[in-house]
Amino acid sequence: MDKNKLKLTSSEIGTLWGEYVNGTMTDVVNRYMFSIIEDESIKAIFEDALKTFAKQKKQIVAFIENEGFPVPIGFTESDLNKGTKKLFTDIFCLNYLHIMTLHGLLGHTTSLGVSVREDLRHFYDSCDNDAKRMYHQTIELLLEKGEFQRDPYFYPATNPEFISSQDFTDGFFGKGRRLTAIEIISISFNLKKSIMAKSLSIGFSQVAQSKEVRKFLEASEKTADDQIQSFSKIMHADNLPVPKSWETEVTTSTDSPFSDKLMMYHIGFLFQAAQAYHGTGLASAMRTDLVTTYEGTILKNLMVTKKWFNIMVKNKWLEQPPLAPNRKEIAKEK
Repeated sequence: MDKNKLKLTSSEIGTLWGEYVNGTMTDVVNRYMFSIIEDESIKAIFEDALKTFAKQKKQIVAFIENEGFPVPIGFTESDLNKGTKKLFTDIFCLNYLHIMTLHGLLGHTTSLGVSVREDLRHFYDSCDNDAKRMYHQTIELLLEKGEFQRDPYFYPATNPEFISSQDFTDGFFGKGRRLTAIEIISISFNLKKSIMAKSLSIGFSQVAQSKEVRKFLEASEKTADDQIQSFSKIMHADNLPVPKSWETEVTTSTDSPFSDKLMMYHIGFLFQAAQAYHGTGLASAMRTDLVTTYEGTILKNLMVTKKWFNIMVKNKWLEQPPLAPNRKEIAKEK
């Protein structure tokens, strides 16, 4: 049996559908940023990102079409308004590419993990390698420009130690112990994602055409800011630094480079992806105040995504992924 002629499973089709929609969204943003960037070293990395996705997009389309499924609409030239004023600084664009590369790395790994057919596994393996290359490039350039803020440093203990008290889990009323290195992984990761979501919400709210969309983006900015304040408070309590904000990297332009549909989808994507990261943080948290913070954050994000879903559906902006066959309806047709 030819391993590459096996029919793709629902999970494999689902990954391709998601990779296409999310990929075309990011590609439109990258094309805009490429057009406004002045720094040649940053521009070169964006050019590489555009060429990489163009190659991947052709392969995704081929996989989908060969299985007889319609290719999603995703995001196209119609979602990009060319010739608009600069909304983001060059440094913001570089940070954006770095954060979205992290999303891509996790997405490609998940897609590879549910893929069985050999050609699809090799495709996602190559996507993962492309993302790793982009990850190294963005970090190296951020470091070179002095714009990459590393996570807090710890000082080594003399010997390994075991937990010896129930107080290890207590983080309220100043009774708790200091944060562990394991807990800081998720706190720092979530802070960086929330900072990106807030900055994008600020920029998008300035240029959105619809009053309803602007109102939602202003609310999403506040939600992201609340999360930043919550996690920063926990870090500051242990005299640990937090990543710097990027609000000043958003210009005062009110000239929209994107469709309202793309901006809404992008913010929804960030909040939905954040749920997975908050869930990981919750699972690794061993302090009660951290658990409570993550639970509250997840609930607030659910409220944001519910409002997001209603606006997207109302405006017919949300594409429907492939569905399982409705056996009852099929039976009725007879």
